[in-house]
Amino acid sequence: MHIDLPEKRYYSIGELAKAFDVNTSLLRFWEKEFDILKPKKNAKGNRMFTPEDVKNLRLLFHLIKERGFTLDGAKEYIKAKPKKSLDTFEIIRKLEAIKSTLIHIKNEL
Repeated sequence: MHIDLPEKRYYSIGELAKAFDVNTSLLRFWEKEFDILKPKKNAKGNRMFTPEDVKNLRLLFHLIKERGFTLDGAKEYIKAKPKKSLDTFEIIRKLEAIKSTLIHIKNEL
């Protein structure tokens, strides 16, 4: 899944929910369930997600929504392969972005 987000320091929960096409309540639930999601909260208590949080959220979305992992299965996968899983997922995401760009260029020709 390709997610279009502008380059920013912080993203609101609403922006991410819209980009991932999920409810904000799901993002709040995942925040409680997974230790890798740690959004900052401002004085009002609004969650502000960093680009690192977005990477982790993409990994969670991929594992749970696309690959069909259960919550416990996703936790075990992340715990067993913490750094490797993130690196592998980032490589796959970048290759998919390159593929979509090349397909777009091909269609333009």
